[in-house]
Amino acid sequence: MKSLPKKAGKKPDNKHSAAMPLGTVNYIMIACGALVIAGSYLGMYLERDVDGFFSLYISPLTLVAAYAWIIFAVLYRKKNGGT
Repeated sequence: MKSLPKKAGKKPDNKHSAAMPLGTVNYIMIACGALVIAGSYLGMYLERDVDGFFSLYISPLTLVAAYAWIIFAVLYRKKNGGT
């Protein structure tokens, strides 16, 4: 059997091409976590006191929570309605 000639203008199927690993929701969640991290460091900078309330109590909690949120955002996948 002869093989069929390829059509010049046809693009290859993208069924098996690599999809984006993260969706829009993931990037929004990562951006929110990054803003919380930046705000926490900014708060410590503005307080300018090593023994201040924000530096000792608030900032460490928000930093740990924000880093955990970013890890969750990277691993998050939407549930499909099917199986």
